[in-house]
Amino acid sequence: MLSTTTRTTLTRAKDRGRTDRAELYAVLDAGLICHLGVVVDGSPRVIPTGYGRIGDTLYVHGSTGAASLRAAAGPGDVCVTVTLVDGLVLARSVFHHSMNYRSAMIFGAARVVEDDDERLASLRAITEQLAPGQWDAVRGPSRKDLAATTVLAVPLDEASVKMRQGPPGDEEEDYALPVWAGVLPLRTTWGEPVPDPALREGIPVPPHISGRPDPGGAG
Repeated sequence: MLSTTTRTTLTRAKDRGRTDRAELYAVLDAGLICHLGVVVDGSPRVIPTGYGRIGDTLYVHGSTGAASLRAAAGPGDVCVTVTLVDGLVLARSVFHHSMNYRSAMIFGAARVVEDDDERLASLRAITEQLAPGQWDAVRGPSRKDLAATTVLAVPLDEASVKMRQGPPGDEEEDYALPVWAGVLPLRTTWGEPVPDPALREGIPVPPHISGRPDPGGAG
């Protein structure tokens, strides 16, 4: 179960909230991009970035020179969100238009990952979130790569999950209007792999790329 705090308690559309920790994992594991909210020199910033999850910890990484990561590792908490859009909800009135979605919001203090084993494991998780199977197929990070990279760990102790699925919820009197209403599902699909112009001849597209299934959607 997800813990309930003042920051994770829903005040609007409470019926869309989810309390099962497995649903938090499902949202995070299905995404590619998170948004990291931090305050840098008194100014709020929201940074889109890749991420990875190991158990109850979310990992993000970036350049050691990134001011946003330095601020995230400093005093105070960060906020991380992941949102998956599954469809447009088209109603009979403008007011009731919406989206079908799955979302997660995480609050917590980010820490810099210093342990060598955890750093490698977290970078592997981030890489595998982006492209499953890729870590073992390419060159691993060198000492120079690692020296230029900061990895932050955010605990999943304080998180909320919110979802909407289903048709529009119109006013009773609007159902008689001659207006089409329903859901326009959104699907994400992978295209054909495009080789690097500098790719050596004779190197085929590996199966973990050519055969990667399309991201799932809840509709």
